[in-house]
Amino acid sequence: MKIPVDQITQSPKEIMFSEKIEDLNSFFANEKYRDFHFPPVLDGSLVYYRSGQELFFQGSFGGRFEGCCGRCLANYSFDVEKSFDIVLVPDPARPERKVEELRREELGLSYYSSDIIELAPLIEEQVLLALPTRPLCREDCRGLCGGCGVNLNIEECACVPAAPSDSRLAIFRTLKINR
Repeated sequence: MKIPVDQITQSPKEIMFSEKIEDLNSFFANEKYRDFHFPPVLDGSLVYYRSGQELFFQGSFGGRFEGCCGRCLANYSFDVEKSFDIVLVPDPARPERKVEELRREELGLSYYSSDIIELAPLIEEQVLLALPTRPLCREDCRGLCGGCGVNLNIEECACVPAAPSDSRLAIFRTLKINR
């Protein structure tokens, strides 16, 4: 979705949107980690307005995503509901921009430099921020056995449990007595 900057007024406008997020699937397919799969279209609502040169976007979206559990590697579905606020300010366009530390007031800002605001990358960024840091099919997922690889959520492991050892005393196993 594209919104021309000159059509953003001081009075808030509300729209419903359906944004294609297929690019996220291709991005994750090319990466080493394939933890998530996204629906082709994401539905949501957006309120936008301006104050001077600053542009404000407040919205929300929801959808059903698929994940691959980080413990047992099983695929599972989960719902995501997220609200977001985005503030865009004109790009300061300093040609000799030096690498400098961000100031506190700049942390929540993004910049725009064209006459049209492309919402797709902003929505995709919000989708990525809404994802869990570590995908889990459930909180008490037991994962896979380190010995035989069986999914411990489905069946019990047939491996012989190793005797617990105290790593603090490992140095004493190397001692030779009466040398």
